[in-house]
Amino acid sequence: MENNIENMILCEKDEIPFLQLPSFQKQKWLHHAFATRLGGVSTGIFSTMNLGFNRGDSDANVLENYRRFCAAAGFDLQDLVATAQTHQTNLLRVGAKDRGAGILRPKPWHDIDGLVTNEPHVALCVYGADCVPMLFADPVHHAIGVAHAGWRGTVAGIAAATVAKMKREFGTQAGDLLVGIGPSIGPCCFEVDTPVAEKFLTCPFLPVKTCVVKKDNGKWNIDLWEANAQILRKAGVCHIEKGMICTKCHSDLLWSHRATGGKRGGMCGILCIEEAAQ
Repeated sequence: MENNIENMILCEKDEIPFLQLPSFQKQKWLHHAFATRLGGVSTGIFSTMNLGFNRGDSDANVLENYRRFCAAAGFDLQDLVATAQTHQTNLLRVGAKDRGAGILRPKPWHDIDGLVTNEPHVALCVYGADCVPMLFADPVHHAIGVAHAGWRGTVAGIAAATVAKMKREFGTQAGDLLVGIGPSIGPCCFEVDTPVAEKFLTCPFLPVKTCVVKKDNGKWNIDLWEANAQILRKAGVCHIEKGMICTKCHSDLLWSHRATGGKRGGMCGILCIEEAAQ
């Protein structure tokens, strides 16, 4: 079953919903999906699809949630590789030897907010519950990446850092990249105080500051989607798709840190190369 929600496609299999980006869905060499908060086995504040091992839920519940989500969305659980997100701009190239890291066994890395690969069946996981999950696909070199951009990672330029990492590792040209911006807090709901707004107003990666709007109450609204899109355009990326789904506005479907006051589970987006390039 498929329905449109904002600029994304809401799919469902075995009563487990997940989201996809139209432009990525058309890339037959790729497979991707974003989880929701529905369809799992967790209870209480983690009800029901919690994919965060570090939230206080039982590991058994989280692993069963991964099994259910992967079965519905079409991934092999053993292929998953997880980030170790700490709002930095560090990225790591991973491969077949890393499959299962962070899901079926401990991660051997720390402070990694983005992953890249050019190997098939290495499913890159990126996490968020208001922060921006980004997917990167290079159809020329058959390489992919994921990145986690909260407001700190955004102003630190993780979007541009991912483009640069893929160029170093795979020869990726920015103009060939397709980048997708997944469910995250929208400009409608991301209200911040002046010190955070000033980080955006002085950010060297942002060519214009239209993503920052001052409100009558003295606070500011930040458009993280447009901020990351501007940074990507400055880096030479032309093909950017925004999902336009605000996690706080859709907190019945998606986990939102702000909507829950931090008492929540976690979601992930997954991107994987289906087959080796011919």
